[in-house]
Order: sequence, then structure tokens, then C-alpha cells
Amino acid sequence: MKTHWMWNVLTVLLLAVALAVWIVLPWPAVLVIAVALAAWLLLTRSGRLSLAAARIGIASLPQRWGASSVIVVGIAGVVGVLVAMLAMGDGFKATLNRSGSDDVAIVLRGGSQAETNSVIMRDQLPLIQNLPGVARGTDGKPLVSAELSQVISLLSRSDHSDTNVQFRGVGDKAWEVRNTIRIIEGRRFKPGLREIVVGKGAKAQFEGLEVGKTLQLGKQDWTVVGVFASNDVHESELWADTQTLSTTYNRSAYQSVNVRTDGTAGFARFKAAMEADPRLKLDVETSRAYYSKQSGGLSKLISILGTVIGTIMAIGAVFGALNTMYAAVATRAREIATMRAIGFRGLPVVTAVMLETMLLALLGGLLGGLVAWLVFNNYTVSTLGNNFSQVVFQFQVSPQLLWTGLKWALGIGLVGGLFPALRAARLPITTALRET
Repeated sequence: MKTHWMWNVLTVLLLAVALAVWIVLPWPAVLVIAVALAAWLLLTRSGRLSLAAARIGIASLPQRWGASSVIVVGIAGVVGVLVAMLAMGDGFKATLNRSGSDDVAIVLRGGSQAETNSVIMRDQLPLIQNLPGVARGTDGKPLVSAELSQVISLLSRSDHSDTNVQFRGVGDKAWEVRNTIRIIEGRRFKPGLREIVVGKGAKAQFEGLEVGKTLQLGKQDWTVVGVFASNDVHESELWADTQTLSTTYNRSAYQSVNVRTDGTAGFARFKAAMEADPRLKLDVETSRAYYSKQSGGLSKLISILGTVIGTIMAIGAVFGALNTMYAAVATRAREIATMRAIGFRGLPVVTAVMLETMLLALLGGLLGGLVAWLVFNNYTVSTLGNNFSQVVFQFQVSPQLLWTGLKWALGIGLVGGLFPALRAARLPITTALRET
């Protein structure tokens, strides 16, 4: 009894390891396995017998569709939830990764991890502007934007709850520093006036941001004069003139300085000059690197959470598949025994039951992936970022995620069909033939 128990535990552990290896297999390795399996099924006697036995079982699926649908729906649910969670993490990460550039530097106080805990004194700005490597505009002025970040509260369109939103003060060169930003409605704000332009994502997610609307922020009235698109994290923000914003919120310093450099070589010169100046105890990195770091923690957390939830659901789906396939084997006991009596050995019977289960798992995986793609691809949501304000982003259901979901589905089918298949192969022929 003890040996039997240890054998069962060892079998489960081996299956868990095999499933984990299967999930991380790259597609070329999966293709090799699929080709090898197809060659065995088509070119060997045992394989052809397995196909013949599988055809008999698959042909009877319509008579057992109620029970079989448990496997399909269960696995579809696992794949749908898993793909949706991973798509959320990928969408958030992609949004922040698109936010930076290798020739735009962001300057923060030394040791600061984000703008919210950075302070740059006003008398340091002229020093930064005159460092080598700083690009200049057509007017000959340095392309530098000294910026502030103020968290404000707006109502969410979805549930009318208070939501933190980033209100960014930018310099007059911000449009040239971040040259991918374009006004799609209205116009830019005018320096010195309490005017706001809002990101396209912010307008879609939060109330009261239509052009012409007035907001009371910092006990002052601000007018929305335009909407901009950037296809990055800035679409979650409201922008205004940095000097006007600092006056409204009584700010005496900046939080960050964004600098367009003369390409990557210019960034290297700018960074070296910054580090060599003892008056500037500041950190500098490319904005691409900065936003990539900002996305890392949350996107990893979302991916881990999605995997954990998917694993828990997968365990439930495995038990559903086990119950269904055990029931199928029991109802087909005479049929299976007859096949074995006329020459079908254990391997073709095991393979036939496994092929039947894998087919149902494949259908469930395709269904779950399709639902996830139809419902969640490009679905817009917002979540709390590192600056304690909402970041608007879209789910990204990529082919890679769909492929991952399909591998999970087939892995569940493999585990769920194995034990019933072994039971079918070990079914005593004489006992089964006497069953009614």
C-alpha cells in the first residue's frame, strides 16, 4: 500500500514537471513533437491502430456531447482568463515602453526612482540647458522642458469613483522634446493662462475633459482647450504650462527635466557632462530606460497573478476532464474490451483515449482564445502607476499569448486524459464483456 501511494505521488510530480516543461517549450520544439507524433500515427502499425480506435471514440462524441462539453467549457475558461490576465500585463508594459526614446533624457534628483520623489532647483535649469549634447530647435534655443507632476482627483466614467490622474506642467519646448505628440482636437494651451490639453486616453476614461469644459483644480478654474494623442503613457495625463501650474500649487522647484539630445552620441556627452559637474547632483537616463523600469514591477505582478489564477483554474479543469473521461471509459467498457479482444493492444487504446481528450482540449483552447481576443483585444482600462496616478492602456492579445493559452489547454488535456486512458488499457476483457 505504501509503495503504491509513493508511486502515485511520484507520478503526479513527474506530470507537473512535464506540464511545466511543455508550457515553456518554444514553437519549433512543439512542431518537432507534432511531426514525430504524426509520423508514428501514420507510418507504424500501432499508430494506425491508434487512429482507428480514436475514430471510433470521436464518432461517438455527439452521443456524449453533454459530458464532453464539460472539458471544452472548463478549458476554455482557463485559457480565456489566463490570456486576458497576461494581455493586461503585456498591454501595460507596452504602453510604458512606447513612452520613451533613446535620444530623450530625463533628469531627476540623485537617488530618485520616480518623478514623485524628485526635486530639481530652479537655478539648476540653466546649467542643464547649457550642457553639451543638448539638441537645439530651429530658433537656436535648447530643447529642454522643465516639468512638474501634480496628482489630482477626477471622476471615472465607468463607475463615477474618484480617481487619481496626473496633471503635468511642461515647458514651452515640450512639444519638440516629445515630437510624437500631436493635437487631434482643439489647440495647444497658451503659456501664462490656465488652459489644459488632455490625453486621448484620459478623455475616454475620466469625466469632464471635453474641449471647452472648465475644471476647478487647485481652487482655480482651468479650461480644456485641446486633446492630444501620443500612443504612450502621456495619453493618461493632463498638460498645462509649468509656470502656471507651479503658481497654482505653490511649487518652488521642478520635479524632472526632459531633454532632447543630439542622438545617442549626444546623450552620452550630456550624461558625461552632467556627472562631471559637481553643482548637478542629479541622475540622468534615457526616457526609454526610465519608463521600462516603471513598467517592470507591475507587469511582472500581473503576469504572476495571471499564472497563479490560471493554475488554480487549470487544476479544476483537470479534475473535470478526469471525471468526464473516466465516465466515458466506463460507458464504453464493452466497446474497449471488444477492441482489445480483436487485437488492439494497450498502447493503441491509451493513445486513442488520449487523442480524444486532446481533441476536446484543443477545441476548448481555441474557444477560450477566441473569446479572449474578441472581448479583450484593445480593451481600454486604467490602473495605478508608480506615480500614484492612473495609467490608461489597452489589453494586447497577441498571437504569442494565444499560443501560450493553447499550450495550456493541450497540457490540461494531456493530464486529464492520461489516467482514464491507462484504466481503459488495463480493463479486464472478460469482466468488461459481461457488463451490460
